[in-house]
Amino acid sequence: MALQLGDTVPNFTQDSQLGSINLYDFAEGSWVVLFSHPADYTPVCTTELGEVAKLRPEWEKRNVKTIALSVDSAESHKGWIGDINETQCTLVDYPILADADKSVSDLYGMIHPNALNNLTVRSVFIIDPNKKLRLQITYPASTGRNFQEILRVIDSLQLTDNHQVATPVNWCDGDDCVVVPSIPTEEARAKFPKGVTEIKPYLRTTPQPNR
Repeated sequence: MALQLGDTVPNFTQDSQLGSINLYDFAEGSWVVLFSHPADYTPVCTTELGEVAKLRPEWEKRNVKTIALSVDSAESHKGWIGDINETQCTLVDYPILADADKSVSDLYGMIHPNALNNLTVRSVFIIDPNKKLRLQITYPASTGRNFQEILRVIDSLQLTDNHQVATPVNWCDGDDCVVVPSIPTEEARAKFPKGVTEIKPYLRTTPQPNR
């Protein structure tokens, strides 16, 4: 059965270039971004893995750990990482799962046979510290991911988990937020001292409360 938002993600133990990885132990109370790749030594994947490594300070600031996956072997990963570090001017220091038996790929529904034979598509899973699936995006093999968007979603999730707001279209950290409909306007004005702007009774904005 396909994973759905809010589900507790299944645990797994799988090999990587850094040794055996158990997802639940790896997470250890952090957010996790798990993302899959069609194969090693592929050009788009090379740029993606390099970008994730370059964003290390951004992940750490948000208490996020990253973990990649490819169906190739751990030994293959090690050779490919050398190329990534050289061509992308970075240092890949996070695990790349060696899912040769496709056990994790099958568990998380990463293989879409009508799109890419028996290789994994570009799936992204954002998992919260309670091991709940909070976001899933699937890209075609030909399209590299936008990891700024992944960071933006994590910012939104972490904000909205702790405040009674939602984030509107194209929101970025620091922009105004939307007051959730369940809060009456007068209560919202007391709750959000920075101010509430009522555009319509159901559409009210407030400055980001945690800034």
